[in-house]
Amino acid sequence: MISSRTNGNDSGDRTADAVSQNTTEQVDKANASGRTPVVFVHGLWLLPSSWDRWVALFDQAGYAPVSPGWPDDPETVEEAKAHPEVFARKSVGQIANHYAEVIGGLKKKPAVIGHSFGGLITQIIAGRGLSGVSVAIDPAPFRGVLPLPISALKAASPVLGNPANRNRAVPLTFEQFRYGFANVVGEDEAKELFETFAVPGSGETVFQAAAENLNPWTEAKVDTKNPERGPLLIIEGAKDHTVPLAVAEAAYQKQKRNPGVTEIVELPDRGHSLVIDAGWRDVADMALAFVKRFEK
Repeated sequence: MISSRTNGNDSGDRTADAVSQNTTEQVDKANASGRTPVVFVHGLWLLPSSWDRWVALFDQAGYAPVSPGWPDDPETVEEAKAHPEVFARKSVGQIANHYAEVIGGLKKKPAVIGHSFGGLITQIIAGRGLSGVSVAIDPAPFRGVLPLPISALKAASPVLGNPANRNRAVPLTFEQFRYGFANVVGEDEAKELFETFAVPGSGETVFQAAAENLNPWTEAKVDTKNPERGPLLIIEGAKDHTVPLAVAEAAYQKQKRNPGVTEIVELPDRGHSLVIDAGWRDVADMALAFVKRFEK
């Protein structure tokens, strides 16, 4: 059974990196199509390719999908594993500014859909009034979201366990990926997901999230009160170890004070891999239905 509820009703200080040629081509195609753009924001330890099936689905539904990487993202998982250093020192503010720059090139205000740290970036972008409608899936916490469950600490321990990791790119072992992402799928599927999608991730983002409530100047903050935020849906896997249900619930409690529509859907027996595992289509259809409801 799916549980859902609804209410009725700053950028960082770093300059965004240059937008890649591939992203520029996607933006140009979206503008030429006249369709409503949908910008996909991937999470930590993944690449834009994690959205490929979503991109095809939204394209078939009549939207113009744009799936940028984070600054300096490699094109492939193989390239990412060969050059992990490119992921180092990427901050929340830098990533958010990067996506804001991409959105600034679009002629229409887009829908924005993000997963994990991409869900945090999605809420930052929405708080700046840059999206028409937003979907944050298993979103990483922002300042003011107080729960810190043990499972989240364990999922982040591959990074937080060594202070030097703040300036590094940190890969996950299969066992760490199994716990943080693929805890509710079978062993064979977990191995396939790990080989297909997992890449090193920026340690800085994890340290920022861990200290967000101790640092009043943190980049991991969201303007939840901006009346230009627009409709927001939070989708949460109830068995997620990396972003446990209590974290998503606390984000919803903050966001529902916004005058715009705010909804949360809790998916039982789903974990952090819900956008890439065999059940991805159920989640994508839910996001698509929400975007359709509020498309302008």
